[in-house]
Amino acid sequence: MATNTREKAQKYEQNREHRPYAVAKYIRMSPSKVHVVLDLIRGKGYFEAVAILKGSPKLASEPILKTLNSAAANAEVNKAMSKDTLYVAECFADQGPTLKRFQPVSKGRAHSILKRTCHITVVLDQKVN
Repeated sequence: MATNTREKAQKYEQNREHRPYAVAKYIRMSPSKVHVVLDLIRGKGYFEAVAILKGSPKLASEPILKTLNSAAANAEVNKAMSKDTLYVAECFADQGPTLKRFQPVSKGRAHSILKRTCHITVVLDQKVN
């Protein structure tokens, strides 16, 4: 089982060099709220994903749109790819550090408030016709 995991990791590392990606770190939003929007654009073409994000009422769509545009710019400049042939191959949100705050309540007690952050990753790839 470990050899299969190692093989997957090696394939991922080989493909990672060829595919353009962008990462937005320390976004002050819960990863679970970001996952909802990422599920909408996964597997879609670049322009279709941009249209979905611009029309979405979710607050998570703004940082995701910025990350998607950054990945597309990386594809054009660094990899000489055209935006017409790009699609969202992978997109995920990992949990970042959590800011811990306290809300004072009655009788001198305190309730903890967890302000979560996330790291958004968007990986693009070219469509093969």
